[in-house]
Amino acid sequence: MRFHIVTLFPKAFDSYLGESIVKRAIEDGKIAVKFYNPRDFADNKWRRIDRAPYGGGPGMVIQAEPVIRAIEKAFFVIHSKVLKNFGMKKTSVKAKKLLATSHKLSPIIWLTPSGKQFTNEYARKVAKRHSNIIIVCGRYEGIDARVKKVFQNTTRITNGKRMTRIGVEEISVGPFVLTGGELPAMVMIDAIARQVQGVLGNEGSREEERVASPDVYTRPEVFEYKKKRYRVPKVLLTGHHRKIEEWRASVIKRRRPHI
Repeated sequence: MRFHIVTLFPKAFDSYLGESIVKRAIEDGKIAVKFYNPRDFADNKWRRIDRAPYGGGPGMVIQAEPVIRAIEKAFFVIHSKVLKNFGMKKTSVKAKKLLATSHKLSPIIWLTPSGKQFTNEYARKVAKRHSNIIIVCGRYEGIDARVKKVFQNTTRITNGKRMTRIGVEEISVGPFVLTGGELPAMVMIDAIARQVQGVLGNEGSREEERVASPDVYTRPEVFEYKKKRYRVPKVLLTGHHRKIEEWRASVIKRRRPHI
């Protein structure tokens, strides 16, 4: 799985991608993360990419053109990788057909508080269906909405040729507002990466029901704090698997009855 992240702040990802399971997945080649900074595609020497919003309002809006160029660059990288894997030249008939198909296999995820709720089911679907995804991170007051129209109508690559239609999926990680899309992008990378075969040492760790897990306990069986003793629930010490599962299910039902 390859994540292509369009962001003004690629260094914001360094710490998280350099630790634990995600770091190991990158080192093992299970996933890859590449960044595309719209500032690198600005058409001015100051690398400025934001302007005041039409219609008035606070803050600044990221211009469409630098973001479009960044997304096109991501598609170019994806296409080059696809052709290299199949040993094809870009001018061949088979290559052109493969490139057209690769557009369908590389969705653009547009992070926004008003988008469809991101879930574990969505993460599993993406990991199963796609080998490349593009995630666009907003900042300031957002990105010029015409970017979505460009890629909903048709996909363009760097030579300007029109290719296959592709959709933009508007996704939200929750009903709240953040400073930018970088944190939601990290959430998505983590959740999707967990669904990739071989990323987790224990495949059972990625099961859907873990979104509503009960309390967990480990040794010692009893400990004392400020003259009060705290014990592990007795059912967990019985070794009776059915009773343990029933207890866990009851805890989940009590806390989240809608599941």
